[in-house]
Amino acid sequence: MSRWGEGQQMRTIDHTTTTERGRAARAGVPTIPLPRSSAHETVRTAAPARTAGAVPSSASTGIADLLRGPVRPARVLMSAPAAVYLQVPTDRGTDVVGVLTSDAARLPLGCILFRPSNGRPLVALPSGAPAEVGGGRIVVGDLVVRAAAWWDPRPRLPSPRPALLPEGVRQLRTTLYGEGVPHSAFTLPGLPAGPGGPLAALRGAVRRADLDAALRTAVRLIGLGPGLTPAGDDVMAGTMAGLVLLGHPAAERFAAGVYSLAAGRTTELSRALLRHAAAGHVSGEYAAVLQGLVGERPLGPAVEGLLATGSTSGRAMALGLCTAIDLVDRTTRR
Repeated sequence: MSRWGEGQQMRTIDHTTTTERGRAARAGVPTIPLPRSSAHETVRTAAPARTAGAVPSSASTGIADLLRGPVRPARVLMSAPAAVYLQVPTDRGTDVVGVLTSDAARLPLGCILFRPSNGRPLVALPSGAPAEVGGGRIVVGDLVVRAAAWWDPRPRLPSPRPALLPEGVRQLRTTLYGEGVPHSAFTLPGLPAGPGGPLAALRGAVRRADLDAALRTAVRLIGLGPGLTPAGDDVMAGTMAGLVLLGHPAAERFAAGVYSLAAGRTTELSRALLRHAAAGHVSGEYAAVLQGLVGERPLGPAVEGLLATGSTSGRAMALGLCTAIDLVDRTTRR
C-alpha cells in the first residue's frame, strides 16, 4: 500500500462518527479511534513495515536531526561492501548520510553497524536507487537500520584552546613526513607537486601566518584529486576542523570561506564532510589523534590508524591537522 493510501485509511478511521462506531461494535467489528492531533504526524514519520527486523547501529549526533526528523526520500550515492552513502534532500539543499560497517572509517555523517564488512551486512545497490531517512530509521533496499546508540563526532578536549604536547606534535610530523624528510618534500597522489603547486602555496601561507593566503589556496585545492573525497578537500577539511577544535580566533571565518567554495566544485559526499568539519565534526580516527596530542590516549596507534584511512584521505587529513597546528602556533606567538 502506498503512503498516500495509508493516510487515507487512517483519516477514515479517525473521522468515523460515534453512531458508525456504535453500529460497527454491535456488528462485532472492532474499531480503533485515533487522536486527531497525531494522526497526520503518525503518517508522516511512520517507519515502513520492515522495521521489525531493523539492524541496530551507533549513529553520529551530527546527523541526529535527519534521523529523528520526518521520513524523507533519499537516493543511493554509492554502495560498497563497507559503506552505503545516501543523498537526502533538506530545507537547506541536500545532505549525505552513510551506513558504515564497523571496520570502515568512522565518519561524522555515519551510522556504524556492529558488524564488519567481511560478513557483507550491506546490500549492493546501484547509484540512484531509492531509500528513506527519518522517523528513527534508514531504509535502503531490504536493509532497515535504527540508531541504538549515539556518538559525538566533535571530540571533547581539555579546553577551548588546548595545549598540545610538543613531543606529540613531533611524533605526528615524523610519522607523516618520514624521518629526515623535509616538510617541503611532502606530496600527495593527485596533487601537483613542486614550488608552484597548491601544497607549496599552503606551506608559504602557514610560514607567514597568513590565514587569508591559506584561504586562497582553497580555490586551488577544493575538488582537486580523484575519488569521492578528493585529496585537496581532505587537506582543507583537516585544516578547518583543526582550526575550529584548537580554538583559532578566525576559525569560523576560514571554515565558512572554504565551505562556500565547495558548491559545484566537488562531490556531494566531500561537500557534506566539509560542512561537518566546519562544525568541528571529524572522524573517529582524526579525533583519536587530537586526543593523543593532548595526552588523553596513546598517540602512536592513533596516528597509524588515521594514516591508514582510505588511499589518501588519512594522510591528507593529517596534513591538514599539521597545517592547523602551525597556524594556531604562529598566530598565538604573534
